[in-house]
Amino acid sequence: MIRTKNGFVIDPEIESYIIENKKDFRVCTTCGGPVIVPIELKPAKESDIKIEIGDNILYVSKIQARYLRRFDKFMLEQYRNSPLCRI
Repeated sequence: MIRTKNGFVIDPEIESYIIENKKDFRVCTTCGGPVIVPIELKPAKESDIKIEIGDNILYVSKIQARYLRRFDKFMLEQYRNSPLCRI
């Protein structure tokens, strides 16, 4: 589990997934709530908060950062269970 200087908590499943996939990801808003997707699907913005995880970065939308403190595996489920996961 990672605890960031911004007060965020990153669950081990998120950390492992990002490190194993060797990609940068972004936490963004959907109608189903916050999700974590690769930046190829939802590019990072200048205003995003950057959290280093291994050699990669988890970008957090400033809008989502207001409401979230913990990033858990359920934020990955929508992406991992979709056909987009093969990207």
